[in-house]
Amino acid sequence: MPQPEGAELDVVLARREELRQRYLRPLSDRPPTTARGIHHVAFICRDVEETIRFYQEFLGFPLVEIVENRDYRGSTHFFFDIGHGNLLGFFDFPGHEHPPLTETIGGVQHLALSVGAAEFDAARKALDEAGTDYLGPDRGVEDSLYIRDPNGVPLELYREQLGIFDGESIVSRTDGED
Repeated sequence: MPQPEGAELDVVLARREELRQRYLRPLSDRPPTTARGIHHVAFICRDVEETIRFYQEFLGFPLVEIVENRDYRGSTHFFFDIGHGNLLGFFDFPGHEHPPLTETIGGVQHLALSVGAAEFDAARKALDEAGTDYLGPDRGVEDSLYIRDPNGVPLELYREQLGIFDGESIVSRTDGED
């Protein structure tokens, strides 16, 4: 994908700084969010069992529910526990073609999942042992591993605490609590 350069890059950077100055309030001046968190994010999968094995056995996210999709008979809807009351959901749609994932407006660029240091190291070791391609610390991002699930969903395993970005707290630690 071509990246802006020269004068075009200068415009992009100036616009970002303008937005930052206009809308980004210091943490101490921000109102609390109106949401309690992500209940679930739902993706489409090609193969239910393959998806369960990847998320439960490889990444260690327990499968917590598996039911029929209420909107499409014969379709399976299932959920994984990804911590702190958050769920990762999937649907299959038997009989439908599933084109490859593309990075486009309105699409998913990646889903970043917070993991601890031990889980990060274990995932990297498992990826290396399986000969699975990934982007990781060798590209200059020490705390990230970028992989794709069996459905092509781009994932980032991010060795960072929730609410922290580049070592800085960017949200109130009480956001979303009842």
